[in-house]
Amino acid sequence: MRQPSFGGPRGPHGQAGFQKASKEQRAIIWRLTKYVLSNYKYSIITVLACIAITSVTTLASTLFTRTLIDDYITPLTQMANPEYTSLWQTLFKLGGILLVGVICSYLYNRLMINVSQGTMLRLRKMVFERMEKLPISYFDQHAHGETMSVYTNDIDSLRQMISTSISQVFNSAITIAVTFTSMIVMSVPLTLVSIVMAIVMMVVTTRLGKRSRTFFRTQQESLARVNGFIEEMMTGQKVVKVFCHEQQAIDEFEQINEQLRSSAYNANKIANIVMPVNGNLSNLGYVLIAVVGATLAIHGGAITLGTVVAFLTLNKSFTQPITHVSQQINSVLNATVGAERVFRLVDAEPEVDDGTKELTNPQGDVDFTDVDFGYTSEKQVLFDIDINTNPGQKIAFVGGTGAGKTTIINLINRFYDIQKGQILYDGIPITDIRKDSLRRSMSIVLQETHLFTATVLDNIRYGRLGATDEDCVAAAKLVGADDFIRRLANGYQTMLNGDGGNLSQGERQLLAIARAAVANPPVLILDEATSSIDTRTEMLVQRGMDTLMQGRTTFVIAHRLSTIRNADLIIVLDHGHIIEQGTHEQLLAQQGKYHQLYTGHALTA
Repeated sequence: MRQPSFGGPRGPHGQAGFQKASKEQRAIIWRLTKYVLSNYKYSIITVLACIAITSVTTLASTLFTRTLIDDYITPLTQMANPEYTSLWQTLFKLGGILLVGVICSYLYNRLMINVSQGTMLRLRKMVFERMEKLPISYFDQHAHGETMSVYTNDIDSLRQMISTSISQVFNSAITIAVTFTSMIVMSVPLTLVSIVMAIVMMVVTTRLGKRSRTFFRTQQESLARVNGFIEEMMTGQKVVKVFCHEQQAIDEFEQINEQLRSSAYNANKIANIVMPVNGNLSNLGYVLIAVVGATLAIHGGAITLGTVVAFLTLNKSFTQPITHVSQQINSVLNATVGAERVFRLVDAEPEVDDGTKELTNPQGDVDFTDVDFGYTSEKQVLFDIDINTNPGQKIAFVGGTGAGKTTIINLINRFYDIQKGQILYDGIPITDIRKDSLRRSMSIVLQETHLFTATVLDNIRYGRLGATDEDCVAAAKLVGADDFIRRLANGYQTMLNGDGGNLSQGERQLLAIARAAVANPPVLILDEATSSIDTRTEMLVQRGMDTLMQGRTTFVIAHRLSTIRNADLIIVLDHGHIIEQGTHEQLLAQQGKYHQLYTGHALTA
């Protein structure tokens, strides 16, 4: 939503924008409140009860001021022999009441800590569960750093609001209600003065809050961009240094960092003046009530001096909540924007699985019929793809960058769904097969490997969690990874950190291939799986992979054409079209694109 500029004229459209923003803000706060209540209803009820008791005990001490002056101090000053027994008894009773208030205050603060931390626990769990259910397309469209910012900055801003601001709002509301009732009973004229000043304070708080909300949203978005940029620079540090882009990276960071500083400055500049402005307005109201009250007490006799003193204290209790709420405006506005980003991720459409069939004994027979596909409706990337395979065949895809090789692989396991045509697995349309069943029947080795913070053995076992240690070692031996693993400090128990940063790219790739091998699926997908391995290592891995591919339907995206000479079917792609297909010998005999690529000994990719 585009927010109106606060520096320019405020026409009807600007006002409508404010009203819409305010409506959205209330909806987000209400949704967050319902979420908290749904999980901590009884804790919140206890908190409200404790806050009410605390407010009553505070009010009792305030009202005692009038009793102290009118019923004790004034009479005692007029006695020749003052008797203090009744005064001490009343003070002890007041002390007991205040002690109850202290206990209740301690209790509700402890409860709110439990509520806030428990809510954060549940929110992080809910966000993570939703993230795991999102389609690959979501992560293609959102920077990883921005998603990480939801877990850290946005959820933490909610913690601050729940632990402090919600209890403060409850406390303020109850205090205002109890105090206002007492003020009316004491003096209607003085109450009117307090109401006028309270209205002024609320108008100031509301208007400044509206002005700062937009800047708080910009601040959170800028913070997410900073996190995303840092995450990119950390993962791409070698590339930055290889191309000597350190200064360009610094300059770009300074630019987005300055955007964060500017948005944070604008947000807090407005929000931080609310409390001092309201504080001064409260002091002004205090003076006005003192003047009006003193006048009524001295000249009119309508109220006593004790009533004036007690009312001044009540007025502080009446206006203080507004000041306290204004102190929390930064937290509330920041949390509102944070909640908006959290719920935006939670509300993101999950990956749809409309399949109902389970693959009980998959053979790995995959066929494409007249398949069209585009990542967006405006741009089609695959056209009339027809591929007929038999179980156990090795199918290789070759072509230049952007030809559609990886896209076809993404369609086989339903990372994306096609717009036209049909893909069959063992004669069943893959849209009819449950995605988890479909994907369990395949192992994929990507060009970009990812290793988890765990032991080498556990990283291999990730391909099949039920695999034994012996299964994992056998898989490593099959792909030629056993030798280098045993040379590591702790062999298979070596802990990998930072995505396997202590291994070479080739060693990381070997572990990824071993992970695929231990899964023992009927379909194997190799997306340029040996592109990061040197020629000598590739020969070793190729022997293991040849064994691994026996009896399995294998789809290979080839980086080196020499590795696919023995493929049963080679498919040549160009700009989303299949232009040639056949065996190695058949394609060479055609003297076409494949012949051109092969005689050049490398792909133009």
